[in-house]
Amino acid sequence: MTGQPHDALGPALRSLGRCAARTTALIAEGRVHQPRGHVGQRYTFADGTTAAVYRETVVDRPPPMSPAVLVVRFRLRGVHRPGLHTLFRLESELNTPLFVGFPGFVSKLWMRHDQHGYYRGLYDWDDTRRATRYVRALWWALRVVSPPDSIQAMVLPGLRRDDLLADLHLADVAAPDEPEAWWRLAAVDVTV
Repeated sequence: MTGQPHDALGPALRSLGRCAARTTALIAEGRVHQPRGHVGQRYTFADGTTAAVYRETVVDRPPPMSPAVLVVRFRLRGVHRPGLHTLFRLESELNTPLFVGFPGFVSKLWMRHDQHGYYRGLYDWDDTRRATRYVRALWWALRVVSPPDSIQAMVLPGLRRDDLLADLHLADVAAPDEPEAWWRLAAVDVTV
């Protein structure tokens, strides 16, 4: 799914607007949380890069009926100094309305930039189609701050994020033809 198409601007903006409205309701109901269990964990990817989790966002909801893992990667335009990366991580809290309210959202691990300046998000989603719809709308929000060719996503159907973190070889079943891909986890360091 890397290099996936995106929605037209109008439908994407409507989707993002509905998401923001639903996020507001979820927050008002106390259903959005930021647990600390994964914060600080460092993940190594098959392309040799590493990234640490700096935030987790979870919504209270029933367990996924049709789980999928979504990995998104992008590079910020003009952010090259450590202070700017720190500022982005603080500001990124304001981006929560752009995803929590999408149908099917379960959780997201926010990762710091890797050695090449790419940020990643590792999501739990309910339903592959819903994850794909989200990415197609998200492209426009990321396009504002990222070079378009840096925006990539991969959906791994049939997997739950925590199951994948416990057994990285589960990705071999979900996407067997891409062993060296940027999204494939190669190692997880859970010592925090």
